Amino acid sequence: MKAVILGPPGAGKGTCAKIIGEIYGIPVITTGDMLRAAVARMTPLGLTAKSYMDRGELVPDDLVNDMVTERLKESDAEGGFILDGYPRSPRQAEALERILKTSGKKLNQVLHIKLEDKTIIDRLSKRRSCPRCGAIFHLDNKPPKAKGKCDACNTELVQRDDDKPEVIKRRLEVYREKTQPLLDFYKKKGLIKVIRGDINLMDLPTTLKRVLNSRVRTKPHEQPQG
Repeated sequence: MKAVILGPPGAGKGTCAKIIGEIYGIPVITTGDMLRAAVARMTPLGLTAKSYMDRGELVPDDLVNDMVTERLKESDAEGGFILDGYPRSPRQAEALERILKTSGKKLNQVLHIKLEDKTIIDRLSKRRSCPRCGAIFHLDNKPPKAKGKCDACNTELVQRDDDKPEVIKRRLEVYREKTQPLLDFYKKKGLIKVIRGDINLMDLPTTLKRVLNSRVRTKPHEQPQG
């Protein structure tokens, strides 16, 4: 499987991608994690990307394309992969096609996760992260054992700048303006399959297997939904 997972921030792409990776034995390539690691290491890419990420803007295509190109050359991606957070625009999607074509590969799945803005804002604004080990918690669904402290390393948890309500709203605007056109791009290729972002976690693996293994494709004449 060579797949892309699409959807607004906070829709559950990371969770779904992890489950899919485990089901099919393929690596999850998450550009957001790679970018945040570059920021933490203060690499030239990280320093350039940080100013965009802090504003909820997309990192320029050329920077992300180069990073993905190098990642897909690694041996664990030879048998398949799932991309989470890339592509985010038709231009990036075209770049991905060129990247894959050089090694004789092409996408065979695009999963679109749908979730309402109100639910997304509530979900992300209650997320907390550990700046030391990267562990993620949620004030409602996965609270830390000790208030405000990481379970793994006891570091003080923080709210990422891009998880603050005002930045989340901007991220959703950017998604609608620049990322959602990807649905048109991939619908024309008959690759898109849709799943709701509010499915119970216990039911998610079974639902994902059913959707991804189905032969039904979204018809090209159907219009993308929010």
